[in-house]
Amino acid sequence: MSFGAWLKAHYDEKGPVRWLAFFLEVVSASVLFFLMALTCVDVFGRYLFNSPIHGGTEMTEIGLAVMVFAAMPVITWRGGHIVVDLLDRFLGSKIVKVLSLLAALVMSSSLYFLALRIFELGERSIRRGVVTEFLAMPSGYIVQYIAIMSWATALGMITYGVYRILFQDQD
Repeated sequence: MSFGAWLKAHYDEKGPVRWLAFFLEVVSASVLFFLMALTCVDVFGRYLFNSPIHGGTEMTEIGLAVMVFAAMPVITWRGGHIVVDLLDRFLGSKIVKVLSLLAALVMSSSLYFLALRIFELGERSIRRGVVTEFLAMPSGYIVQYIAIMSWATALGMITYGVYRILFQDQD
């Protein structure tokens, strides 16, 4: 089986969104593997050699941010967030669809404006030369990455997410 056939069989997204979802999941999985290895080496170093990894806590914090925000757009496209549907069976399907569209609009606009502010904070951190405590890495770039992935999540929700809400019964 070719890679393209495997990708098509395992990913429901269509077009370039499929490749983007695969790429973001590879990023998340790679960072998760790195965090696992980092934690193992740090624990062994700490308890066997009395020498933990210098800056291990910072690398873990940055890795968690990269992993979570890389997975966020994919989870949003797939509708993988926790949903409380207590009233769905009492309300008609058209009302549920309208409420879902309203929720998508509120979530995407909230993420957009939140990301705008986060990006500004990242710019300010870069301008001021703010760095992490142990590794002296510029923290503004990670903050801007969070903003960019939040924009990607907002864009995914307002485009593919709305498409999924409108046409999920027809697939």
